[in-house]
Amino acid sequence: MQKRNIAILGSTGSIGTQALEVIEANSDLFQVEVLTAQNNAGLLIEQAAKFKPNVVVIGNEALYDQVSNALDPLDIKVYAGQNALGAVVENEEVHMVLTALVGYAGLLPTIRAIKAKKHIALANKETLVVAGELITQLAIENKVEILPVDSEHSAIFQCLVGENLNPIEKIILTASGGPFRGKDRAFLETVTKEQALKHPNWEMGAKITIDSASLMNKGLEVIEAKWLFDLKSEQIDVIVHPQSIIHSMVQFEDGSMKAQMGLPDMKLPIQYAIGFPQRLKSDFPRFSFMDYPKLTFEKPDLETFRNLGFAFNALNQGGNMACIVNAANEIAVDAFLKDKIGFLQMSDLIENCMSNVSFVKKPSLDDYIETDKQTRAKAFELI
Repeated sequence: MQKRNIAILGSTGSIGTQALEVIEANSDLFQVEVLTAQNNAGLLIEQAAKFKPNVVVIGNEALYDQVSNALDPLDIKVYAGQNALGAVVENEEVHMVLTALVGYAGLLPTIRAIKAKKHIALANKETLVVAGELITQLAIENKVEILPVDSEHSAIFQCLVGENLNPIEKIILTASGGPFRGKDRAFLETVTKEQALKHPNWEMGAKITIDSASLMNKGLEVIEAKWLFDLKSEQIDVIVHPQSIIHSMVQFEDGSMKAQMGLPDMKLPIQYAIGFPQRLKSDFPRFSFMDYPKLTFEKPDLETFRNLGFAFNALNQGGNMACIVNAANEIAVDAFLKDKIGFLQMSDLIENCMSNVSFVKKPSLDDYIETDKQTRAKAFELI
């Protein structure tokens, strides 16, 4: 395998830091070309000093001098601001872009990377949620691979290797159920952000952890799966699997099923995406059936956790509805984390935006950008 130069967008977050661990363990195969962060200048400086990328971008322009002064002796180019974030992915030295930004912020840099014909390791599901039709079409036009990093989509992708002539009957996305599995609405009325941030199986950033607690993360994954694997909504099932050992499954037209299994560890899907089509040797902990004598499954509770149902509704409506859901959810999660609204109010806010923001059946990129702006404005009114 030829050495690959990787640009990591969002290198100081959970996915970004784990990706750097994978790269460090495979330094003969990967080189860090670009590192970016929004606000965490201290960690970005540490990472740059260790991995020696050619370029670093700090999104918050107020932090430019701090980063530039620290990295000047190392001869590392430093840029700041959102436009720089999009520009650096076009660098001809970059072979692959790992999009690990949180939320809507990943959309425009990913578009620029695809147009520059860079393969994408996608850890930012919101890019496909917001503008799935546009992104998939651009990838086809530019002959770019979008390799999923989410554990569930990576599982589906792995199950489909060698099955390109065999149509999918359906996929089954597994969900841990989060910290509130089995709880009712009366319980959820009073839960705190501290409770919601305690995920039973995965260590993730704050936003995705809250999304997991509300099942919105699974809803976003449903929409992402539609675009990644060219599916209809009726071909996508969700099942709660508390142990998070089966990461997802594919059922084929003959009734047979494939599942991808392993211990919950995001480094494995990260490594699979940036190393594809090779499976690289690792020293990750190995799964033993004796440690998990029971694997259990149950239906998701759509009455209590309404966000998953909203996602299916958005998928069926099409147009810009998923963009509305995503923007409303980002504002709702931020408000919950700042103690401005309660846990159940997040769903109320999203539902209100779905009913009151202008629906566009065949949106352009400008429509998506305007929808995101309108939805955030409406959501702020509701807080």
